[in-house]
Amino acid sequence: MRSRWFHRPRLHTADHGEEKKVTWLELFYDLVFVAAFIQLGNGLSAHSDLAGVAHFGGVFVPLWVAWSGFTFFENRYEIDDFVHRLTVVAQMFGVGAMAISAPGVLDGHRTPFCVATCATFALVSVMHFRTLGHAEEGKDYAKYWGAVFAMASAGWLASGFLPPVGFYVLAACSTLIVVGAPLGRHSRELTALHPIDFEHLGERYGLLTIIVLGESFVKVLSALISEDGPALYLDGATVLLITCSVWWIYFDDVAGSKIRKGPARWVVWLYAHIPLQMGITALGVAVKKAVVFGWDTPAETGYRWLLVGSLALVFGGVAAIDSVTERRHAELSDRTRVNVRWLSAVLLLVLAPAGDGMSGGAFLSLVTAICVAQVVIDMAMAPFEEAKLRARPMSELAREAKREGRAPTRIRRDISEAVRRGAPSEMRRDLYFYFMEGSWTRVFVAFGLAFVVANVFFAGLYMLEPSGIPMNFADAFNFSVQTMSTIGYGTLAPGTAYGNAIVAVEAALSMIGLAIVTGLVFSKASRPRASVLFSRACVVTEMNGVPTLSFRIGNARGNEVVEAQMSVSALMEEVTAEGHHFRRVHELRLVRRRQPLFVLSWAAFHRIEEDSPLDEVDWSHPEETLLGLVVTVTGHDSTYGQTIYARHIYYCEDIRVGHRFVDVIHEMDDGRMLIDYHQFHDTIPDAKAIAAMSEEE
Repeated sequence: MRSRWFHRPRLHTADHGEEKKVTWLELFYDLVFVAAFIQLGNGLSAHSDLAGVAHFGGVFVPLWVAWSGFTFFENRYEIDDFVHRLTVVAQMFGVGAMAISAPGVLDGHRTPFCVATCATFALVSVMHFRTLGHAEEGKDYAKYWGAVFAMASAGWLASGFLPPVGFYVLAACSTLIVVGAPLGRHSRELTALHPIDFEHLGERYGLLTIIVLGESFVKVLSALISEDGPALYLDGATVLLITCSVWWIYFDDVAGSKIRKGPARWVVWLYAHIPLQMGITALGVAVKKAVVFGWDTPAETGYRWLLVGSLALVFGGVAAIDSVTERRHAELSDRTRVNVRWLSAVLLLVLAPAGDGMSGGAFLSLVTAICVAQVVIDMAMAPFEEAKLRARPMSELAREAKREGRAPTRIRRDISEAVRRGAPSEMRRDLYFYFMEGSWTRVFVAFGLAFVVANVFFAGLYMLEPSGIPMNFADAFNFSVQTMSTIGYGTLAPGTAYGNAIVAVEAALSMIGLAIVTGLVFSKASRPRASVLFSRACVVTEMNGVPTLSFRIGNARGNEVVEAQMSVSALMEEVTAEGHHFRRVHELRLVRRRQPLFVLSWAAFHRIEEDSPLDEVDWSHPEETLLGLVVTVTGHDSTYGQTIYARHIYYCEDIRVGHRFVDVIHEMDDGRMLIDYHQFHDTIPDAKAIAAMSEEE
């Protein structure tokens, strides 16, 4: 047992193998930041101009640095005695004082805020210096960060007694001392020597994010209570969709994602949380104002910019984090999601000035659609989750079945349904592959949405200078459609150099886009598809006194396929002399593997002789050694003028021993051949074959 009054701090690093859990003290500490962010939001709500936004950012960053300083200390040290708790409570008072004194900075009362910030930073420094006399491991780490926060604290204290210009310069430099410290060579060496527990750190930043997001719900509900009218409830539901979308893309995409290995990538992850969490805090103010956007008049300019600006910060922060993290179980390359976030941020910023030409409700609907689209794209990129990917090695399943004296139990699934996990991002599917292998519905929906988004974007650009093409947003959208499709009805035309420049850019990009879409659609439509019908079963029967494996294929389309070739391989489970289980592919020799003209049907035969890989198979229980038969067929299709491919897998339950196929080739009265596909899969018992195989056993 140890004393609750005082005990020695112990350095915690990721390589200790101990799980670092979030403590109740950390959660209690976060509560004061809820109050501080609410206070910041109230100030931003009252001053939504550029000066108010700059003041908001100038106060938010020191608060975030103070929170991060405490969080990193908790990440690196194991301590929870009376002295430490007292220090944390004192720092909470300092944070509260920062929040209370922050509004006075705009009125020239800077000293209280500077003193509060100085005290908050100084207490983080005290936490580090306190460990020097007790924790032998990590003294160099404590000295470095204790000195960093001490210098920043002194700078903030001095800035409170300087004139305005000196205050802003010294306050910014003091904050940058801490923000830039992780980039220093000595800091990077310390991080390598004492690894950070990123699992705990990710959980802490996720908790702060969800607390800030919760503020949005509080503000929206308070707006709905203070106002009245059924339309407000629709607007409230719409803006809450924005908040839910932000939650989705962070906690389904960012939180828990693995940081890629590389120099200073974790620093990018850390810094990207500044605009992300700043944007979420500002979003809480913006959505409250968005509830009262009317459907008959444009939304107020300041709050319109606040809404899209905060969301642009969020998407930009997520994009930066995405660039240095690896998405779990993503089907598409990580670069795709990064580009989507950046393009969405740019599109939102373009929508802000375009809001003058549309109603507030229409503007809010467009912004919500962009946010919801992030969720849809996120789901399309990563359709699987960790909890659903429970699997056991095939060798382990085989050993377990052998110990229990049974054949391995397998669920029959096509090999194309295999789930890929852990593939390098650069080797995953790109968009071209994604659309080529997908359905036509996927192509039409994706390009339809891209067409709408592109026209919304250019309509917003045209609205930046309304005098260039006098119109509202609907006219601008229609004009963009005419420009992109080169229709040009002539009712509207650009009247300024700016308008002509945007038209030129849109025309050029539309030609490139049209070429890409045309190429993709042509490639997808002209891709040859084989109409090779494989019999559902394959049979093992006697032919000329030799056990023979047989199946048949048919040309369902009936056109000419010349120089067709077939390959059959047996996938078998084998055990090495050392006891290792693995799968080996054995090629089976066919009686005839080439067909000069494949028009009707083709029966494939493999004689099971002594040199055959199937000679040792027990056909009463083939699943003990045989996993399946893989059949591939290639040939030159005279209709397509290209090579076609087809493949099929026969599993053990598809094999019928002692059966033969029903004859499906007939001759009509006029001399023509008839192939009856109704009986193509039918087999009948072969009494002679059963008797012969029984004698062999």
